[in-house]
Amino acid sequence: MKKTDQSEFLEVRPASSPCMQHELGADGTPSVEPEQARDVARWRKAERERLIAARCLLTVQDRLDQAAIIAGRLAQIVAASGMAAPVVSVYWPIRGEPDLRAWMRTLFQSGVRVALPIATALGQPLVFREWRPEARMARGLWNIPHPAEGESMVPNIVIAPLVGFDRQGYRLGYGGGFFDRTLARLDPKPLTLGVGYPDAELRTIFPQPHDIPMDWVVTRSGALHAHIDRHP
Repeated sequence: MKKTDQSEFLEVRPASSPCMQHELGADGTPSVEPEQARDVARWRKAERERLIAARCLLTVQDRLDQAAIIAGRLAQIVAASGMAAPVVSVYWPIRGEPDLRAWMRTLFQSGVRVALPIATALGQPLVFREWRPEARMARGLWNIPHPAEGESMVPNIVIAPLVGFDRQGYRLGYGGGFFDRTLARLDPKPLTLGVGYPDAELRTIFPQPHDIPMDWVVTRSGALHAHIDRHP
């Protein structure tokens, strides 16, 4: 496949932010003073609600069309990774997320091992279980489907849904910290690909020390190789 062009960046969009920009350090990372952390948490909660509401207003056909474009870009990045035996963790879509289930089948049919993440308990890292098209599904936290049985796996490519994101590759999720907690424990660190909609781009998510940036952010509009834009 054609290698993804790392110069194909997403269009920058302005976004609202908490009244604390002047307190950011040179690397764009806020301090961890309790009051400031609360400000960030309140702002993130409001942005999360706004962005989820906006994507749920997209038509089903629009979401499917965007998911097909995203899947094509993901396939290019996976192929360009050079991994001889990739194990790709995808996700089961909820709340208007891009639906990559058709691509999961394509991956499986091409011989790639596919996993789904499972949230076993609050405050715990995710576990990953192998998925196959015929897999019997169960439901876990928040009623999200996952394979009821199957081999536990350690993925070397992790695709994470985004509620919001910034050009440094930092991800705004649902607030549970599952992906950050999981990525912090995986060694070696997998290739991380965040997936979302172009209008979910924020100027910054005001990253905290526990936030782990994605290597790539992929939307209909393009593929952002976040390491290029990130401060050293």
